[in-house]
This record gives sequence, structure tokens and C-alpha cells, in this order.
Amino acid sequence: MRIVSTNFIPDRSRPGLTTTAIGAVDLQGAGGNWATVGRRSRGGRRVRRQREKRKGKSVGLRIGTLNVGTMTGKGRELADVMERRKVDILCVQETRWKGSKARSIGAGFKLFYYGVDSKRNGVGVVLKEEFVRNVLEVKRVSDRVMSLKLEIEGVMLNVVSGYAPQVGCELEEKERFWSELDEVMESIPTGERVVIGADFNGHVGEGNTGDEEVMGKFGVKERNLEGQMVVDFAKRMDMGVVNTYFQKREEHRVTYKSGGRSTQVDYILCRRGNLKEISDCKVVVGESVARQHRMVVCRMTLMVCKKKRSEIEKKTKWWKLKKEECCEEFRQKLRQALGGQVVLPDDWETTAEVIRETGRKVLGVSSGRRKEDKETWWWNEEVQDSIQRKRLAKKKWDMDRTEENRQEYKELQRRVKREVSKAKQKAYDELYTRLDTREGEKDLYRLARQRDRDGKDVQQVRVIKDRDGRVLTSEESVQRRWKEYFEELMNEENEREKKSRRGELCGTENLEKAYDRVPREELWYCMRKSGVAEKYVRVVQDMYERSRTVVRCAVGQTEEFNVEVGLHQGSALSPFLFAIVMDQLSEEVRQESPWTMMFADDIVICSESREQVEENLERWRFALERRGMKVSRSKTEYMCVNEREGSGTVRLQGEEVKKVQEFKYLGSTARVMESVGKR
Repeated sequence: MRIVSTNFIPDRSRPGLTTTAIGAVDLQGAGGNWATVGRRSRGGRRVRRQREKRKGKSVGLRIGTLNVGTMTGKGRELADVMERRKVDILCVQETRWKGSKARSIGAGFKLFYYGVDSKRNGVGVVLKEEFVRNVLEVKRVSDRVMSLKLEIEGVMLNVVSGYAPQVGCELEEKERFWSELDEVMESIPTGERVVIGADFNGHVGEGNTGDEEVMGKFGVKERNLEGQMVVDFAKRMDMGVVNTYFQKREEHRVTYKSGGRSTQVDYILCRRGNLKEISDCKVVVGESVARQHRMVVCRMTLMVCKKKRSEIEKKTKWWKLKKEECCEEFRQKLRQALGGQVVLPDDWETTAEVIRETGRKVLGVSSGRRKEDKETWWWNEEVQDSIQRKRLAKKKWDMDRTEENRQEYKELQRRVKREVSKAKQKAYDELYTRLDTREGEKDLYRLARQRDRDGKDVQQVRVIKDRDGRVLTSEESVQRRWKEYFEELMNEENEREKKSRRGELCGTENLEKAYDRVPREELWYCMRKSGVAEKYVRVVQDMYERSRTVVRCAVGQTEEFNVEVGLHQGSALSPFLFAIVMDQLSEEVRQESPWTMMFADDIVICSESREQVEENLERWRFALERRGMKVSRSKTEYMCVNEREGSGTVRLQGEEVKKVQEFKYLGSTARVMESVGKR
């Protein structure tokens, strides 16, 4: 029987991400090529541009949706299409990729995806490089629904990718999809922008009699049952079906072609209040990345707050020092800059700045631009040429559906697959050949690090919520909030017994969290009790007197503030001091190994019965919490070994402790082994 208390944590919640209302706009006066929204104001686009100029800065976005059929072997080609068509955000369906992660697909584009089966379904969202750092949250609901929340210069934009069941699927599966989509929409605050890109597998039909508030006249053919579900959803959520509002040729409204069928099943939806931010929407023709579906793209303009553009980070090319001639030139220039001195001056700050400045002049600096994608270095001219010929063949077949054109397109599809496979094999052969060299090893590690970075959804948390749950987006307000949070965290104590010189109880104070909330008085007391000489106690006290710190976050560095509680972060002495404190606080309750094992704030308690475990756990809790250390209820677990009775629980102050079948301690995993048979 074992108990693991994996951490000491604070009760207060950490500051995190949230959403906030930004304000809805109304449908009247919507711009663009609208045919059913309302009258245009006199002056048209010129007046609208002048109004936008007076209001503030605007950000133009091109947002699309596409059923790709499968992402296997199409990532780099899809990135190429988005780059050529200037698409910033793309919802994709039927990815058929199993997993829940993010991945670079080349040209700076990144795919966030979710799928549970490699043979069916799967959804994702592809972002252009400049928006990857704007991701605040990714919600993967199912292999048919997922959403991303982005912050674009103070504006919250939610992008939802959906893939509705086909016409022949069970009603239960269809109802589950719409229920999931409803839940996603209900979780988004009313004032935030929402764009849904989805393959709804339904026909909303041509005309809008009775449904003028949610769609235009320019659908395709007749409405079916699945299309009615789309319209009903739009009414429930007060949204508009964007691609039905714009009068286009049928070729630019049809999203699906197969055999002799041409119809519209892929749609973009947004809130009705934000429809005036959409200036155009149409189907992109002439691309061959998907066999049957076509990309739908809308142009959206967001009115945002004016912000100072951050400078591109440029790094000194220190790697050039590996070359002997560059190294020798750097030495000579550095000696000249230091006045011919061989020994460096005592002032390190001045010396460091001289070294950095010399390095910039001699070695040069990087441009700060994106480098070639390591995962798509096989994207050579031969592959691009083959894909271009395939695209032209697809366009030719769309215009003249003869058997000859169809066979030509099929042959070029097979050729593209061969060229991609050949290019990849050649690239990886070259990598394997270089593995025997030092540079090859570095390339391999660099590729692994890049894959690790690309697999993360949120790169940097650049926004934070205030006490009232409002999102703070400006750099100054974010820095103030981080300072405020940590200033409170590092200057409060947990409730504890405070002893006077006579040993009597004389009141309580507040700290939570092991490292950050060790009471300083307890630290001095434990050091003296452990036999540390008084002169060393006073040295440590001098180190901690009037200590100040800053918080380094994604948007910069906060102002300094005092730290009155806890151990110094990053100090080599802190682990030793924490061990002294824990050793003294647990002296009365600690048993010999293996009945008690301790490492920093991880504790294992072993007993022969549940009753003994509860009793020992309560003794530990009392011994630690009365001296200002708080036991984590959520991270405390227990495991039974050779259990004869399946019933019974372990409780800590009346709260049930979680039972597990395995746990890790110091890198080793302990598991409960099921008995195979009776002896």
C-alpha cells in the first residue's frame, strides 16, 4: 500500500486564458457584393474605406475551407496552394490522420489537427506563419469538430472546422455532430468573432424565401434534409451562410464535383452581426490538391487597435567562429576595440557589450526571416513542375470531361506521387550519409527540436486575464497583471502555527506552494536546529534581506517587486535549504526506508493497511501544514499491492484520495500486477 504526495501547490488558480466580449455589430449596411442584405450607402466602397480609415487600423484576412480527402502526401502541396492563393486560415476536413497535435506542412504553414481513425473523418485548421503565435487555445471536440481561438491585435477570432456525416449515415451520428457544434458555439462569448468552415454534406438550395435573415439567394439547386439542418443551426446561433450572399457564376459556387454531379456542400458561416466585415466569398477553381471538393475562400476585414509593430529579432552569426579565418579576424578586431589589452577589464557589462558589438560587425547578423522548412526540404523543382502539370490537367478535365482528359489527369496524379516519393528518398539518403559527420548529427537534432516545437499548440502565452476575467492584450497591462499575481504569490504565507521564544502559540499567518511559500522564520529555525553555524545563518539572511525580483513573460519584463516569502528561484543553494526544512518538519513522522521515501516535495508512504495509510497521511498533513507547508489534495494518490479486498477507500480530511494502478517516482514506474492463477 503506497501514498504518493506529488507536490505542494497553492489553492488559488493561476492566471490563465479566457475570453471576453468585444461587442457585436449589426447587419445593416453590410459591404461587399451583397444582393440580399440591404441597400448600400451612397459612395459605395470609397465611403466605406474612408469610414474604416477614420475608425482605426484594419487587418485583412482570407479564410477558407476545403475537404482534402486525405492529408497523406498532400501537406506541402496544400501549403503551396495557400501561398499562391494568399489564404491565411484554412479549415480542412477528412484529413484521415490519427492523432491530436500540430505539425508544420511547409512554407511556414502549420496544421492543427485531430483524428481517431486513419481511414475516415478527421478535421484540422491550417494557419499562416504570422498567425501561429496568435493561437491562445485549441479545442479538439471530436474527429468531426475542433476550434482554435486567436488573438489578432486585440480582436478575438474563433475558427471552427466541422465535418458533418454524409447523407447515408445514421440519424444518431448526425444529431451528435450538431450537438457538438452547438456546444462549441455556446462556449464562445457573444462578442467574439466566429468563422465556421465546414463540409456540411447538405444542400441549402437556391433562393432564401423565409430564411432571409441567415442566407442569401445564391445557393445551388434544391434544399435537402441535411441542408435544412444547416439553416436551422444558423438560425439557432444567429449566423449567416456567407457563400450564399454573393452573386457568382455557378462555377464559383459549386464546391463539389464527382462524375456528373455538381453541387454545394461546403460552407463558411459567421455571426450575422459581423457579416459587414466580409467583402467577398467564392469557390477557387483550377486547383488539384483535392479530387472532388473545391476550396471556398472569403475575404474578411477586422477593425483592430493600433499597435506598435514588434521588431524582427536578428541574431549574431556566432557559428562563423568555427572558420579559422573568421575566428582570427574576430580576435584582432576585439583587441582593437579593447585598446590592445590582452586581459579583459573587470567591468563585465562593458566587456560583454564590446564583444557583442564586435561580433555583429565582423560576423554579421541574420535577416530574422523564416528559414527553409526542414521537414519539406525535398520540395524541389521537379516536384513543383509535376504538380503544376497535374493542376493544369485537372483544370482541363473540369472544362472538358472527356475520357482522354480524365486518363491524362490520372496519369499525372500517379506521376506526382512517384516524384514526391523519389524526392523524399533522396533527401533522407543524403541525411543518413551525413549522420556520420558532426554536422549531420546537428541537422538531426535540429529536426527533432523543430518537430517538438511544431507539435505544440500554443507557442507563447501573450495575453492574460485580469481579476474580473477580462482579457488583457496590451503589453503594459499583461506585464502589470503578471507582476500583480507573482507579487501576491511570493509575499503571502499559508496558515501556520507561529511559535514565540517561550514556545507558546501566538497566532496564524497565510503561504501555499512548496518552494515559493517556505516561511523565512521556519527556514532560520530549521537551519539552526540542523546545526548550521550562526555565521552561515546570518550570511543566508543577508542574501534574503530586501530581495527583489522581476517576471520575464512573452511580452517583456515586469517592474521589480519585493519578495518576502519562499526560497530564491534559480539559486544553487535553494535545493539544499529546502531539504533542511523538509528534514526538520518531517522528523517526528518520518520512518525508515522503504516505509517512507522522500525526494524534494515528492513523498512516498508505505503501510500494510488502509487504516494505517490514513493515519500516517493525517500525521504527515498535520506536521507539515501546521508549519506552513500545504499538502496537494489533487496530486495525492494511492495504490494497493496484493489487495485481497476490492472495496474500501483512503481519505484525507474526509476527501477521497484517488486510486491508481501505477505511478512514477524518480523516473521508475510501479504497477499493480494482476494474478494469473491460483497456486
